[in-house]
Amino acid sequence: RQAPKKHWNSLSRALSRQEGYVGPLSWTGTMFEFFMPRLLLSAQEGSMNYEALRFCLHCQRRRPPRGVPWGISESGFYAFDSNLSYQYKAHGVPRLALKRGMGSELVISPYSTFLTLTTDPEVAMTDADFIFAQMRVGLYAMREQDEKIPLKYGVVGQETCGPGGLAYGLRTIYPMVELIDYCEKYAKPTYWIVNYSNPAAIVAKATFRLRPKARILNICDMPVAIERNMAEILECDRHDLEVDYFGLNHFGWFTKVRLNGEDVTEKLKSYVAEHGYMPQNAKSDVLHSDPSWLHTYANAKNICSAFHDYLPNTYMQYYLLGDEVVKSSDPNHTRANEVMEGREKRIFDAVADYRAGKDVDLTKFFGGVHGEFIVDVAMSLAFDLRKRYLVMVENNGAVENLPSDAMVEVPAYITDRGPEPVRVGEIPTFYKGLIEQQEAVEKLIVDAAVEHSYEKALMAFTLSKTVPSLLVAKKILDDMIVANKAYWPELH
Repeated sequence: RQAPKKHWNSLSRALSRQEGYVGPLSWTGTMFEFFMPRLLLSAQEGSMNYEALRFCLHCQRRRPPRGVPWGISESGFYAFDSNLSYQYKAHGVPRLALKRGMGSELVISPYSTFLTLTTDPEVAMTDADFIFAQMRVGLYAMREQDEKIPLKYGVVGQETCGPGGLAYGLRTIYPMVELIDYCEKYAKPTYWIVNYSNPAAIVAKATFRLRPKARILNICDMPVAIERNMAEILECDRHDLEVDYFGLNHFGWFTKVRLNGEDVTEKLKSYVAEHGYMPQNAKSDVLHSDPSWLHTYANAKNICSAFHDYLPNTYMQYYLLGDEVVKSSDPNHTRANEVMEGREKRIFDAVADYRAGKDVDLTKFFGGVHGEFIVDVAMSLAFDLRKRYLVMVENNGAVENLPSDAMVEVPAYITDRGPEPVRVGEIPTFYKGLIEQQEAVEKLIVDAAVEHSYEKALMAFTLSKTVPSLLVAKKILDDMIVANKAYWPELH
């Protein structure tokens, strides 16, 4: 029964003290009771909530014997009922609990530790071995601007390609540099940043220029997602495929695909030229993708049926089929809206259901190849596995007829010393010309950020293959400057 409002200001919590820390007690002393509210409520430094979290964290860390991980909360544990089902109950820290007997068992649950993840860079990164980075500066509100401003002028509106990608890049360069500086200051000297932050090509080029000694490996899951589709088309396991590839990030081509050593490239070319990257299996997870992705996978057939040398990255549609992409786009409802109304809404609705005590269908939430790939790369870095993955590296001759300082995406063997790129050799004129144009665009936008140069930014927007003219480029850029006032370096 809820206490009447007139009593609310008189409610209190029993306080306890340990080694200079003071905080309230909970019934069972679980991490969940203290830290779960922090996912939704702020805890300002110096507030009662803040001190309660510090007190809880101190007591939780002191509870297990030396050498045993910390993190105690309600969880399943190794005990069974008559149906041989694992048991579940609240496990807590005696010092934090009003209930007696909480010290009779010691059950550690990983999620309890994860609840304490911090936004303090020093706390988060001190002695870190690996830092996984995926930042979206400006969140989806700015992604919406990245997509809708170009479409207003009849230009491709996409978060990583064309003007939208350049805008996103200008927002992301310096926050990424700030992250590197934190790692240099607090993490272990042997740290690795494994970076998913988009637009990855611009981020890679900028960070290599501004922090050339940083231990950062830039990766992208789009080629891996296409490999997943290839595997479903071939009815095999994705891990049985080995691919050759060249390009820039979101701007490349598969040259060979091998299944357990057998070349299946021509088989895939024939299929993709007719169906795109859409599997025919009605049970395929790919078919449950958002409508914009289904269109993207299907659109690959238009490229593959015209250019027969290689299999395209799906992002090539924005550069080679821009007029068709614009025609099929709704300038008032873009991919950003689709995500906010779909994936994000499902997550927020699930959180609301969980808080209300309702059942949550966890099968709707999974990392898929996106989550698997970054872990696979980190494992190869950590244990010198020399696994072969597509990553971004400074060219240095990997593609013989591209600039040595281009940040190319090619296969590499991932060692504990970093990537060892596979040599691609020379590439044909058509692909070389496309890549050199896009590489120049990326170089110019990095120049614009470093030099605070409006003219360099305008050059980048004008040179983009997605933009038809200087006058259109200027209109888009000027609108982007207004929209990104809080995020971009000032351009003169």
